[in-house]
Amino acid sequence: MAAKKADQDRKARIAQMQREAKAAERRRSLIIVGVAVVAVLAIAGAVTFSIVTDDSRVPGGELKSLGVSASAASCNAITDDPTTGSGSHVGPGTDKPDVTSVKYATVPPTSGEHFVTPEYPARQFYTADDRPAMETLVHNLEHGYTILWYDDTVSEKQVSDLKAISREANDQPQAQQKFIVSAWDPAYGAFPSGKHFGLSHWSADAKDNTKQTGHRQLCGNVSGEVVATFIDAHPRTEAPEPNAQ
Repeated sequence: MAAKKADQDRKARIAQMQREAKAAERRRSLIIVGVAVVAVLAIAGAVTFSIVTDDSRVPGGELKSLGVSASAASCNAITDDPTTGSGSHVGPGTDKPDVTSVKYATVPPTSGEHFVTPEYPARQFYTADDRPAMETLVHNLEHGYTILWYDDTVSEKQVSDLKAISREANDQPQAQQKFIVSAWDPAYGAFPSGKHFGLSHWSADAKDNTKQTGHRQLCGNVSGEVVATFIDAHPRTEAPEPNAQ
């Protein structure tokens, strides 16, 4: 009986050791798979990040081919706004030094009081972390810039499209280095429901500078075709101060 009991105990220990060995092997396999998945995700994230942050890797092509088509962009018609604030400066260095924020009449603004100095030299693309003050960019509008604003719902693909659109738009004679893409500051109001991108321009009659109009267009998606049509209709030369930088 003792020998039989010992044999049973030995077999039980062997079975237990086999189970433990299999469990350890499963854990090793899961760890290897987990490490591989993390590595793949890290590589994918790095590739995506490099595409979004490296301007040399944004989409190529003509302006009208970038983003979605005009028909798929869910845009409102271009609106014309009355203007205010031409040549009216606020903030440091002015007779209104305490004015650090302006309440603009439209979202996005197409005119209004602004800071003394525009953003110059202006970059083509700004994020929420590095965008100039709204009052600074409104001064850019007065100088003939068109600004394409985007809200915080933007996807990585749309960021790439926006960078490409800004690059190509700045090469067009209608904009010629006077086109900026900037993250929208929600402190200045909310875009209408379903709209996540907005174009704005401040124009003036070349023969009568007192005749000024603001232009806006709000869209649900990014469209180079829409941008091309907008800057064709409202070029950099149509501005209160078109020859200023």
